[in-house]
Amino acid sequence: MEGKQQQKHFVLVHGACHGAWCWYRLQTLLEAEGHRVAVMDLAASGIDPKMLDELRTFSDYNQPLLEVMESIPPDEKVVLVAHSLGGLNIAFAMEKYPHKISVAVFIAAYMPDTVHRPSYFVEKDMEQSTTDPMDNQTIPFGKPEDHLVALALGPQYILYQLYRLCPPEDVALAKVLVRPSSTFLEDLSKQSAFSEGRYGSVKRAYIITAKDNVFNVDFQHWLIKNAGATIVKEIDTSHMAMISMPHKLCQYLMDIA
Repeated sequence: MEGKQQQKHFVLVHGACHGAWCWYRLQTLLEAEGHRVAVMDLAASGIDPKMLDELRTFSDYNQPLLEVMESIPPDEKVVLVAHSLGGLNIAFAMEKYPHKISVAVFIAAYMPDTVHRPSYFVEKDMEQSTTDPMDNQTIPFGKPEDHLVALALGPQYILYQLYRLCPPEDVALAKVLVRPSSTFLEDLSKQSAFSEGRYGSVKRAYIITAKDNVFNVDFQHWLIKNAGATIVKEIDTSHMAMISMPHKLCQYLMDIA
């Protein structure tokens, strides 16, 4: 009975260009500890059949997460975990379903406040970023009049920046599985700031990736100072912490939960 009481339900949300697959190491560890884990591909990500050209807004992209949240019984609370761009995905879920979330965990992720529009944090990141884009490409998608652009990750960038400190087999996996992705910046610039009464009512935790070449560590500290987090932890690895240090990350998530 005691074990049953200790079981948590984790919902893991991937970042840009990735899919549910990137959580495979962490998911296995959490499940081995007796927890329930839900992972999903966001729209046009992973093995989701939708194509990027079918999406117009961040809401279109985020629909699979909202469907998962909708399916959770009203008397149940989940631990909502996001990586990178996924911080904005879970922020919208926090705004819509605050009563279904016990804590939201941001792993090297955008963590918005209740003052600025969601686009502000992507723009601020772009302003201060010193990361060499290497062989990444920016590609247009959708109708020309929509002015939509996506990021396509290059194999050199994956190896030397994003997946630095990760096992070579995971680098090989990522090179095959990543898909172009968009921040839908123009759409996010039209969205209102998240509310204090809903988004702001959910307890937030932040895990800093201390050797991150992609998501500036100073920027991560700024996000925490700006929005506030009840719990702050630091993991001594690069951006893809769920792959480079899954055991440590698993322990942190269980501690937070």
